[in-house]
Amino acid sequence: MKKLIIAVFLIGLMSCEKEKVNYNRDCNCGTVANDGIDGNCYWLELRNNCSENKKVFCVDADKWMEAYIGTKFCITNVDSW
Repeated sequence: MKKLIIAVFLIGLMSCEKEKVNYNRDCNCGTVANDGIDGNCYWLELRNNCSENKKVFCVDADKWMEAYIGTKFCITNVDSW
């Protein structure tokens, strides 16, 4: 009986789905989903590589001109979002 309980317990542990973590991704980077200009703010909406969350960032005009929708862009002065 003990062997059956242990076997069921081990099968239960092995069937648990582990959280998917990809350590090869840079969590301060994302894909440009949208962009625009609002007053003095050149903004980029980025979809985070790790969390898939979207967030809008104001960037300077030079960076804004280099960031095309669908390309990778990294934000270095914030934690991952």
